[in-house]
Amino acid sequence: MAKKSNEGNVALGVVGLGGRGRGLLAILLGMDDVSIPAICDVLDDRVQIAADQCEALGHPRPEGYNDYRELLARDDIQGVVIATSWTTHARIAIDAMKAGKYVGSEVGGASSLEECWELVKTSELTGIPCMMLENCCYGRNEMAVLNMVKKGLFGELIHCQCGYEHDLRDEIAMGIENRHYRIHNYKHRNGDVYPTHGLGPIAKCLNINKGNRFLQLSSMASKAKGLHNWIVDNLGKDHPLAQVDFTQGDVVTTMIKCAHGETVMVIHDTTLPRPYSRGGRVQGTRGIWMEDNNSIYIEGQSPQHTWEPFDKYLPKYEHPLWREYIKMGVRGSHGGADYLCLRAFVESVKDNRPTPIDVYDMATWMAVTTLSEQSVAQGGHPMPFPDFTNGMWIERLPELVGKYSLDVIYEQE
Repeated sequence: MAKKSNEGNVALGVVGLGGRGRGLLAILLGMDDVSIPAICDVLDDRVQIAADQCEALGHPRPEGYNDYRELLARDDIQGVVIATSWTTHARIAIDAMKAGKYVGSEVGGASSLEECWELVKTSELTGIPCMMLENCCYGRNEMAVLNMVKKGLFGELIHCQCGYEHDLRDEIAMGIENRHYRIHNYKHRNGDVYPTHGLGPIAKCLNINKGNRFLQLSSMASKAKGLHNWIVDNLGKDHPLAQVDFTQGDVVTTMIKCAHGETVMVIHDTTLPRPYSRGGRVQGTRGIWMEDNNSIYIEGQSPQHTWEPFDKYLPKYEHPLWREYIKMGVRGSHGGADYLCLRAFVESVKDNRPTPIDVYDMATWMAVTTLSEQSVAQGGHPMPFPDFTNGMWIERLPELVGKYSLDVIYEQE
């Protein structure tokens, strides 16, 4: 395969080269205007596998590092994509902004409110944008629902639901063998440790941080049995993990109250048998959308008290970005959402402009984890939600005008 030039319009470093990191790397390498001069992981074999991956796809072999700070010291890197463990995202993002690099960080919950505040303050002080790469915000159905919300199809929003409902028992139980960090969180934490896949799109529908905000949160966790039972049934009662008393509840339910009176229910459910769902629900004064039955009901349009297929409304309310994307050819993983999310980040770096998911969004969505842990530990006691914008949410306007915006619907001429 012919070698491609290393002189792309946007030079990015990738930090974290496990399965997710290498997946993002492959998508970035498929973009003609992106080059990857440097990569990093604490495990050297992952660095070598990723470097081989770059060469196999016709790109120059990147410089490999085990210390991300060496990568950040390079002056030929404009931004970094962070795909490390949950508890290291913020630390690396903060150092990257201090080094003058745009940040695109994979999803995950916060370990403390202090690190959320430090993310915000570092971005404000340096002027460097920090974007959570929440791919679900760019899912086809999520963007169509956002379009419907912005066009007033549901009326005034009253209540939303979302979550991460995904049977991950095998992935978690095999975490030590596969060098995956999730298991360590389940052994020591109890709360919604992974809130953003569902919450990100809902937050955009509710104009969080731009005209609205989260006021308080209350969480409760069920007992923890699912992971233990799976380990005994599949790995044997003598397996070391069969003796572990897991802390993470099988089902964590969180209720959030918004400044304008809306409520949001968030579910975390990953250690019981079930099909995958993000449990989306958007309900307003004129109608309701439900993800799990792919259904919609609009008063005055739908037959009375009768669900209609969501797909019936998709041609009319397809998001303009997805109309363009389908014509171009959907690509990448997670139904094409990964490509669009990464593309939104790349375009922001290229044009030196704010990112469509900003540092206030990132801090707010991540904070749900540590607040839910605190609430669970206090028997579901309501926890006040920090205002990371320090009052700016009241009058903040969308900063990004363009097709990747998640605040306004950009209709191209």
